[in-house]
Amino acid sequence: MRALIRLAAVRRRAGIAAAAAGLILLGAGCGGGKEASPLPVTVEGSLPQQQAGDATAGKAVFMSSGCGACHTLMAAGTNGKVGPDLDHVAADAKKANQGPVADYVHTSITDPGAYVVAGFPNGVMPAFTSLSPTDLANLVAFVTQSAKG
Repeated sequence: MRALIRLAAVRRRAGIAAAAAGLILLGAGCGGGKEASPLPVTVEGSLPQQQAGDATAGKAVFMSSGCGACHTLMAAGTNGKVGPDLDHVAADAKKANQGPVADYVHTSITDPGAYVVAGFPNGVMPAFTSLSPTDLANLVAFVTQSAKG
């Protein structure tokens, strides 16, 4: 009987030792030898923003793209009536519950149907998707900085 008890104790110890060895080997393969964090890493900061533009260069884009044929904008000396008066783009962005104004202007240029100012038809303004990112940023800066509050 004693022999059976000893044999059971030896087997139990051997089983525990084998399990411990297995856990050690399993743990050695995790993380490539580096300490792992049980929690996600918090990244602080903000998402990338639109490229900042040059309003002076944006005026040239405004003029060469024909924006003034449809839009009024005092800073450009245009008085188009087909599209909304861009001197009031900040108020239009507020009515659309969109902001900041630069984001509203950017979207209005690249996706004109996203929000259509009341009183103006949808589908008339083309999406200016062929503008380079720099030209687009410059145009947004010009319209945004030229608009009245």
